[in-house]
Amino acid sequence: MGNAISPCELIQGIGRSSLNLQDIAGHPALHRYVQEQSQSLIRIYEESPRLASVFATQQRWLLGHVGLAMHFRRDQNDRRKDLTVSRFIEVVHKNAVASRNTADAFIKEMLHYNIAEYVAGGDGRTHPLQPTAATIERFTGWVTAHLRTLDHIDGGNRLARFLERPDMLATLQPLVADGLLASKPVREPNQTFSLFIWLNNGGIVMDWLMSGINPDHAGLERIPTGVVSIGDFAKWLKLSRTHLSRKLRTAEELGSIGWLGQRGNSVMWVSHGFYGEYMIVQAAKLAVVDSAFAACFSTDRRVPSPPSL
Repeated sequence: MGNAISPCELIQGIGRSSLNLQDIAGHPALHRYVQEQSQSLIRIYEESPRLASVFATQQRWLLGHVGLAMHFRRDQNDRRKDLTVSRFIEVVHKNAVASRNTADAFIKEMLHYNIAEYVAGGDGRTHPLQPTAATIERFTGWVTAHLRTLDHIDGGNRLARFLERPDMLATLQPLVADGLLASKPVREPNQTFSLFIWLNNGGIVMDWLMSGINPDHAGLERIPTGVVSIGDFAKWLKLSRTHLSRKLRTAEELGSIGWLGQRGNSVMWVSHGFYGEYMIVQAAKLAVVDSAFAACFSTDRRVPSPPSL
């Protein structure tokens, strides 16, 4: 825990407007801050690859957010709001995140790997579920990485305030989930980003590519990364080299990536356009987190849940 937030600091924070996508995307040091954020997310992946696989593709990432939001919005006095398999499937289908079968398979996998657990008696369709403590801990790391980036951008004190009130995660995360589901830049990214988000661990693939970029090179048409060997890259990601190579070749055909020398055995570069796609999605995501944070901490009370989740 950090030092307690003074009344003056709290009052100053209450009146702050959240940053929008344009504010964030236009910040001159965004490249450096997002690189630090990517490195933080990679560390989370390295500490718990199985748990990080929950967010391995964009669809699974959104499924995870939906499940967490339903958990945090449960009402002890209204069992109809419990997170159950059947309710999760309905909410996922209603928000066009995945098919019913995919949602059902996702929950079963979360239970199998102890990412989620049953918390009450009854049959499998009506048992209330909850994320395990380890899941909450790792997700808290995701939140703190994004709050730290936002603080870098405008000199704010979001992270310190959150660490003083970690219980506010239960209010903050559902608002983040709502924002992600409603964000067109997040749900409908451009061509190359879309190519990778359907790859297993695709988010980590892009984080790794971007984390190795020198921010001073961000203006180049072909931006060098830290990737040299596809085999080593695939091994670290626990991906099939053949599958990763196929995705990389497709991205190469789009002009989004390439190699400074021999293909697959020299430094990989990403195009200025692909890098821009990645940064726009990061800016959109950060704007969602900041809007949720402003709504959560400006009122300092539980925000009513919308009917969708």
